[in-house]
Amino acid sequence: MIEHIPDKSDTMKRIVEIFMNKVHGKIPQTDSYDPKHSGKEGHWLEKLMGVQPNASNTPDLLGFEMKKQTTSKITLGSWDPNHWVFRDKKYGIDRDGFLKIFGKPNPKKNNRMSWSGSPVPKLHGVNSFGMRTEISDESISFHYSFEDDSREDKSDIVPRKLQEDDIEICRWNFFGKKSLKEKVESKFNKQGWFICYKDKAGRYSHIGFGKPFTFDIFLQYFREGKVFFDCGMYQGNERNYCQWRVSNIFWDTLVYETFPKTR
Repeated sequence: MIEHIPDKSDTMKRIVEIFMNKVHGKIPQTDSYDPKHSGKEGHWLEKLMGVQPNASNTPDLLGFEMKKQTTSKITLGSWDPNHWVFRDKKYGIDRDGFLKIFGKPNPKKNNRMSWSGSPVPKLHGVNSFGMRTEISDESISFHYSFEDDSREDKSDIVPRKLQEDDIEICRWNFFGKKSLKEKVESKFNKQGWFICYKDKAGRYSHIGFGKPFTFDIFLQYFREGKVFFDCGMYQGNERNYCQWRVSNIFWDTLVYETFPKTR
């Protein structure tokens, strides 16, 4: 059975009504949340907008995905790869072992190992950890080559089984169950999306709407560097934080209509 989606214009009007009645002019009130909770403002906004907390990869409200204004970048989704090297029995390492081999210590966190920042490959070239990005017709993947690893102590860090070239570290499939295409289009290729903006005083002031986009558009943005992978995996936390993000500046260019009319 196909879920009925209301007419877009009527749906947009309903979302604008909710925003104007519940959120407009308000400064986020997050005193009741855990101070260490980085998503507390988002939860506050979701509650006011009537978004039900859930773990499903579906649009937040009436077929639209909701985002809030941030300081620099917006998360499209936290989408794990279909393949991890630490799940491949051939190499005999677990997730913690992976972090010790390919991660870096964080001096501010008692040298806790993390796979974020410099160890994670960028779009072009090979990084100092010997990793690179590959894009094929069927997947996005990260690969490791021992020869390209420029760390001075790599022979001590990397086990013999991993002292090879072209090892697939992780891979996002484009097709099939739990594919990247399925995840992107489930969230962003329904009605579209909207973002809630604040003014200089920190009050929510207006709402902007963006059009739906397909996986092909997402992939185009990734090839252009407008969409990027921003991992935050670290020891002591089972979440992998495989975040796919865009910059605020680029996201704002995709907004085609705002309410109230501010620009």
